[in-house]
Amino acid sequence: MASVPGGPVNITLVNEGARRGLIWALFIGLGAVVMESIYCTLAFAGFAQLFESRTSRAAMELTSFILMLWLGLRYLMGAPIPGESRGIAIVEHRFHPRTAFWTGFARVLGNPGVLLLWITVAATLLSHEWLENRWVCKWAFVGGVAAGGAGWFGILSWGVSRGSRRFSEKSLHRLSQGSGLFLLATAAVIGIRLVMLLRRNR
Repeated sequence: MASVPGGPVNITLVNEGARRGLIWALFIGLGAVVMESIYCTLAFAGFAQLFESRTSRAAMELTSFILMLWLGLRYLMGAPIPGESRGIAIVEHRFHPRTAFWTGFARVLGNPGVLLLWITVAATLLSHEWLENRWVCKWAFVGGVAAGGAGWFGILSWGVSRGSRRFSEKSLHRLSQGSGLFLLATAAVIGIRLVMLLRRNR
């Protein structure tokens, strides 16, 4: 779900895959998966000590609700995350990626929305105890993120290289809206849980 929104990586992969073929597109996806996995790991590392008290856990539940709601609305409207284009431009100007792998890597590295998404997901999973706060569980989750991302980018690369019209920018926009609806549904679940907790504490 995290890889599906029609951001810079997907658009780059569609354009470059149609022009240069399957292998080039696959390496763009591989670079993106590696950097996304790094961001996911960093997000979990940043929350390692934040869930020892009830107050900090409640604060993170509220924060995750607000961020999920905001991200869901952005994806639903197809609006870019603030700083997305500028961040990518700065990274690409500095590193001048010339290979497919480093192009995908740089596109994720310069996109603050990816890190923000994983911070939100990490806060949500850990604050609600949907994922245990142990590194063996976190590594399993990061592995799932990498496998899911690789699977999506592999399907997208294959479809584009075969000349499929299913993965046009318009199609990616619709998929992004679907991801937005999923995030909004998650925000609703978190919101209901917060309301129930507040009632219980009265």
